Amino acid sequence: MQPISNTFRQALTSSHRMAVQVDAYYDGELTYAGLPVNDGAVTLDRGSKTRRSLSLTVGDLSLLPWDATDPLAVYGQELVVKRGIAYAGSTEWVRLGTFRIDEPAGNVRSGPISLTGKSAEVAIQDDRFMQPTSSAGYFTCMDVITFLIQETIPGAVVINATGDLRDPLCPVATWNVQADRWDAVTSVARAMNAEIACDAFNHFVVTDTPNPLTNPVVWDIADGEGGTLMSAARAMSRTAVYNAVVVSGENAASNSSPVSAVAYDDDPASPTRWGGPFGRVPRYYSSALLTTEAECLAAAESMLFDATAPNIQVSVTAAPNPALEPGDCIRMRYAGRRQLFIAQALTIPLTATGSSSLTLRGGKDEPA
Repeated sequence: MQPISNTFRQALTSSHRMAVQVDAYYDGELTYAGLPVNDGAVTLDRGSKTRRSLSLTVGDLSLLPWDATDPLAVYGQELVVKRGIAYAGSTEWVRLGTFRIDEPAGNVRSGPISLTGKSAEVAIQDDRFMQPTSSAGYFTCMDVITFLIQETIPGAVVINATGDLRDPLCPVATWNVQADRWDAVTSVARAMNAEIACDAFNHFVVTDTPNPLTNPVVWDIADGEGGTLMSAARAMSRTAVYNAVVVSGENAASNSSPVSAVAYDDDPASPTRWGGPFGRVPRYYSSALLTTEAECLAAAESMLFDATAPNIQVSVTAAPNPALEPGDCIRMRYAGRRQLFIAQALTIPLTATGSSSLTLRGGKDEPA
């Protein structure tokens, strides 16, 4: 969760005056401050290749783009979005992201203008390799990730926010013409047993895979008096639940032999234990960046937690907290239970009347 003051935190659980600011930029220069927002929302999704997306409705028809340099055109124009709480004499802001404008549209007579936008991962995805590209000469995983990103966005900030700041050596890898550059970036992050996404400040951040049993709880959502929960629906599914992870690696560029390893859910108390009533459901993953059995086993064990996590999704409607991020650990107090979840996706409205929707994954009873 982004840092917020205690005053902000307390205000979220009671009546308060919200504020929204959307500013347009082109080539790093402010072109329009304070767009008139009729409606809109920012969606953050840990399961999407593009972590942040924007939908926006603008009331001023004069902003409908006609020329390439207009504030809401699609030639590199960006919107910086913030939501905050207005106090007497001041406003505390939380930044929701920087979004490249994709599709502005509107009736030329009556408006309004609707548009969509995405965070900076999309620029890396667009820049597919135009020639075979190698990581040779870049020694660690962070070196390679930074090279791949900054070749597309010079000067992009790339941050290692893993708990132990790990940065292992990266085997030489080669990517073919037309290969997806962002897939290359995420495969290197996976070799670090980590994940990567663009944050609210347009930085590319490498983080640990979240775990609701070890990550600190950053927000409580509760029903009843003083709580922020409006409604909750619960669903359980076998989809995307596995009880073994098979990881293999073969790297011709390093002249290494094929290697593999398997991590099993062997906890006798686990409902998804390998060979138990759940059955045998392996997940497979292969990467040229894994060149030893030890690396394959470490990757398999890292992926096993997510693989065996119960696919229990709780869809929540609650008072919006714009500081929340996908991967945050949230405590739910509802239906007489106290459970810990990972925030998988959330939508933050840009109007005072909207409520926040969250999709939470996992669902572990909080230890006493």
